Amino acid sequence: MAKLAISGGKPVRTKPFPAYITAGVEEKEALCRVIDSGVLSRYLGAWHEQFYGGNEVQALEKEWADYYNVKHAIAVNSATSGLICAVGAIGIEPGDEIIVSPWSMCISATAPLFYGAIPVFADIEPDFFCLDPESVESKITSKTKAIIVVDLFGQTYNADSINRIAAKYGLKVIEDCAQAPGALLNGKPVGTLGDIGVFSLNYHKHIHSGEGGMIVTNDDNLAERLQLIRNHAEAVVEAKGVDNITNMIGQNYRMTELEASVARCQLKKLNSLNSKRLQNVVYLESGLKNIPCLAIPKVRENSTHVYYVHACKYNQGISRVSAQKFVSAVKAELPHFELREKEGTKLGAGYVKPLYLMPVFQNRIAFGKSGWPFNLNDSVTYEKGLCPVCEELYSGGVVTSEFMLPSLNENDINDVVSAFEKVWQNREELL
Repeated sequence: MAKLAISGGKPVRTKPFPAYITAGVEEKEALCRVIDSGVLSRYLGAWHEQFYGGNEVQALEKEWADYYNVKHAIAVNSATSGLICAVGAIGIEPGDEIIVSPWSMCISATAPLFYGAIPVFADIEPDFFCLDPESVESKITSKTKAIIVVDLFGQTYNADSINRIAAKYGLKVIEDCAQAPGALLNGKPVGTLGDIGVFSLNYHKHIHSGEGGMIVTNDDNLAERLQLIRNHAEAVVEAKGVDNITNMIGQNYRMTELEASVARCQLKKLNSLNSKRLQNVVYLESGLKNIPCLAIPKVRENSTHVYYVHACKYNQGISRVSAQKFVSAVKAELPHFELREKEGTKLGAGYVKPLYLMPVFQNRIAFGKSGWPFNLNDSVTYEKGLCPVCEELYSGGVVTSEFMLPSLNENDINDVVSAFEKVWQNREELL
């Protein structure tokens, strides 16, 4: 048997995996077009025809709305900004509660804090990793006003059940679909499953413009409020004749013409990139299914999964080795991706720490020293053990990787599978 690289043996592969680069000649031409025009951004923070941005931004919004078959698409400078806009647009007030996921990028849970609302964590599904409907309903109180759902890892949230709960209690649903552009549930695209959907165009997403985000909604009133918060609402509401000025303190969440021109090109590539991603998943899983301690990801019924990452459940009882040890051994057999050298091998045990264990929640300190807005509601707690399914998965119940990226070919994936097989066959070394 070959000696494991983590023990001094020869690794399966040392050549870096090819970088995931989605930009090419089309994006170069688009950027040159914008630069030649002399208009790199065209917003005015006042009620004016340029309040809605320039030609590229408005063209992107129309094309995005057409792609997702939705009435309104609003471009912003990040999905983070988009989620903050969404919370403000639905009229959240200080002391309100919003149910959030403990397993996501932090803004999925901290966005309510910007309007003085209290994040309330519900647990996640053990197989799909999105918010668990039963846990969500158990967290609802008279103060609950909304649910922020997350299409985690590219999997759609349980919209049938959670939307039914939201309708029962009169709650808004904000959908964080940053990791799932192009995914479908019952033939309907993510982003349109709730009241507001928020997409990311950050550099490591399926498609990107460097930075950027998109918000979608079918609600005319919400669309107007999202546009106002994006661009200095307080300076616009009087001239525009806006009556409801709740949360109409705006920001500068505007996307530039340069980013919009790139995003327009990227949107055209989404279907083909997702197809290649799914093709790679099938090939990767055909090899990993022979590793007994790994369970291939489940896909929700009547949905498509677009695999922001590939997440396998891990069974330590079968391997007799912790997920951390197993993953460390596989990582030692494989290199990094080009252009991402400092990130190491894109393989991990668990995912992010449950968000309620972050200092902001453990210390109940967000804005100012007095604990605002947590001091508005002492009944919401953030103790360890709050979301047991999430904590179990975080502690080694899942193995995540990016070895399904469209830049990889079958030979690349063969090396990945060989690394897993080598560690599995030599796992006694890890005991």
